[in-house]
Amino acid sequence: MKEYNKWTTKDASELYQVERWGDEFFGISECGSLCVYPNKDPNGPSINIQEVIKEVEEEGLQFPVVFRFHDILRAQVKNLNETFAKTIKEANYQGEYFGVYPTKVNQLREVIEEITDAGIEYNYGLEAGSKPELLAALAYNTTPNALTVLNGYKDRDYMQLAMLGTQIGRKVIIVVEKLSEVFTILDICKDFDVEPMIGVRAKLNSKASGKWAASSGEHAKFGLSASEIIELVDILKSHNKLHILKLFHFHVGSQIPDIRTIKDCIIEGARIYANLVKMGADLEYFDVGGGVGINYDGTSSSSDVSSINYTLADYVGDVVYMLKDICDVEEVKHPNIVSETGRAVAAHHSCVITKVFGEVNLTKYREIDTTANPNDHMLLKNIKELYVDLEESNYLDIYNDAFVIKEEVLAAFKLGVLNLHERSVAESLFWNICHKIILMTEDEDFVPAEIQRLKTQLADKYLCNFSVFQSAVDSWAIGQVLPIMPISNLDQRPTKECSIADITCDSDGKISKFIGENGHRSTLPIHKLNKNESYYIGMFLTGAYQDIMGDMHNLFGRLNEVHIYCDDDDPTDFYIEEIIQGNSSAQVLEIMQYNSTEMSKKVKKEIDARIKQGLLKPRNGVKLIDFYEACLSSYTYLNI
Repeated sequence: MKEYNKWTTKDASELYQVERWGDEFFGISECGSLCVYPNKDPNGPSINIQEVIKEVEEEGLQFPVVFRFHDILRAQVKNLNETFAKTIKEANYQGEYFGVYPTKVNQLREVIEEITDAGIEYNYGLEAGSKPELLAALAYNTTPNALTVLNGYKDRDYMQLAMLGTQIGRKVIIVVEKLSEVFTILDICKDFDVEPMIGVRAKLNSKASGKWAASSGEHAKFGLSASEIIELVDILKSHNKLHILKLFHFHVGSQIPDIRTIKDCIIEGARIYANLVKMGADLEYFDVGGGVGINYDGTSSSSDVSSINYTLADYVGDVVYMLKDICDVEEVKHPNIVSETGRAVAAHHSCVITKVFGEVNLTKYREIDTTANPNDHMLLKNIKELYVDLEESNYLDIYNDAFVIKEEVLAAFKLGVLNLHERSVAESLFWNICHKIILMTEDEDFVPAEIQRLKTQLADKYLCNFSVFQSAVDSWAIGQVLPIMPISNLDQRPTKECSIADITCDSDGKISKFIGENGHRSTLPIHKLNKNESYYIGMFLTGAYQDIMGDMHNLFGRLNEVHIYCDDDDPTDFYIEEIIQGNSSAQVLEIMQYNSTEMSKKVKKEIDARIKQGLLKPRNGVKLIDFYEACLSSYTYLNI
């Protein structure tokens, strides 16, 4: 173990794996604060997150708060498009790249506006999977040559909206997800003066890996089988409409951990594309779908939902070169490439900053008299002796014996042999033994598994002002590891191990899986709380899905937001462009069909009745009504 006086910010970066998950956008300054590097250059503009927190506090905005670094969002759009452009040029590939951002990854207007604006010079478009998403795409995807790709099951209104987009000059492509949709398309074509562009999604036999493997393969929810694709071509030919088939599409899955899965799907998809072209289809676009993952936990492995074993450049290289090779062998034209990369674009730009407001430790060390007492029950005598005899040479035997006695004490209490005070003394001594053992083994290279589990069991719970179900739903739902770390004091060694508990009234409202130096760990290294200082932690890579999938558990609604831009001319290197208020209590209640005005009337009626009965003074009654209404209009999270 390193000596305490030699702790550095480099040690902190290694401990929290910042360089691995941060993708060069995040780093630690010499003063020990977590920083954002919008240009991926520590020597360039640097946004000190602690300084942003200070400005947010001065604005009077309550935490928790979502921080959106829009420069990161723009940088990711640029990186994706320029990586494809560079690879296409190096490979002498004859098509172009026309990417689309899948709206479902984060539908927030501010995100869509930033992405479409950053994508103008790249003809970067949007993908929609529902009527509301299509309505948004029609309003915001205005770049003339950018695609609007429509996935998901569709009804007649959805198809007509697509035709509206075609009529106003947008490049809208309706992807056929099931064979019957083609008949609706052909029918609607008769009612419009323009023809749509359509695509076909294939059910590949190649099976994806990872958590979302079921979204691909021959039993996938969406897409056409090989025989159905042939039938689609025949139907279009019979109506003289084969020329409207412009795009071939498949979807590998989400957060694909293993690059070999992607390779297999590209090979199979490219063969289908080549065969369709030989059958007379004038396909212009080859859509490889989504699935590009990010390295949430920094392990760069293919074994978990929280990591991947490839880079974006690896992925792009495989798409371009493998598609080119198969097209050349099959002697068909190189199609324009479309990808629906969303997670890799949106995840890094957003994080949740919350304040730690307390800690819970039900097994803390207590001063207990271990003097032998002739009136003690035998169980108490035995555990006192174990405590006195505890040494570094026998700690494992002592722990095992103490554990047995603890169980016997509980059984004796249930039978009425021991009273509550005696049980309390015995249990306190057991936990004191555990704490002493942990201190004894701090510097040991090898610690028995029982003691390792004990360290986790005795870890404090730091109470944080947020809801797991609103801000980190994948952490709860699928065990995805999100980077979590302190914002400041990173030039000081963290001396505590803890798990994170939220403020919901739910036993699942916790996080106990964190990034470790050699994989995952069940506790988070963190600093001791100082009563005179606010202590903030950040939860990162929340820009994809976490922002928009959070639920209303305990009626904790959307968080306050600040939108942050880099400004190299500003003394702080940043400015807050916009503050968006989170949900008030009244707003979340109204979502659940409550009427806040009616609720106020009901409470006022009760208070007025108490005043008439002489049980409340009128002045106090008015104050109570005002307080109730103020709470309705206030933020749903704790005001600490």
